[in-house]
Amino acid sequence: MSPLILGFRLLPESLLHSEAYLVLVTFVSVNTVAFAALSIAKLLPPIRVAGWFTSRDRRAETRSIYPDAKP
Repeated sequence: MSPLILGFRLLPESLLHSEAYLVLVTFVSVNTVAFAALSIAKLLPPIRVAGWFTSRDRRAETRSIYPDAKP
């Protein structure tokens, strides 16, 4: 019979309680969280930091068809 039919025990219990397995599980979980955060960040719109420090009126002169209009 295959190991799946015998109760889902594919690895011995002594291996599951070893420190090497704990390190592997920790690495996989941190890697999963990091890639999930990167995937969510790619879905969000880009953040424009340059607009935070400049005023909204960026033009020094007007580009209107009326040159005497306020910018």
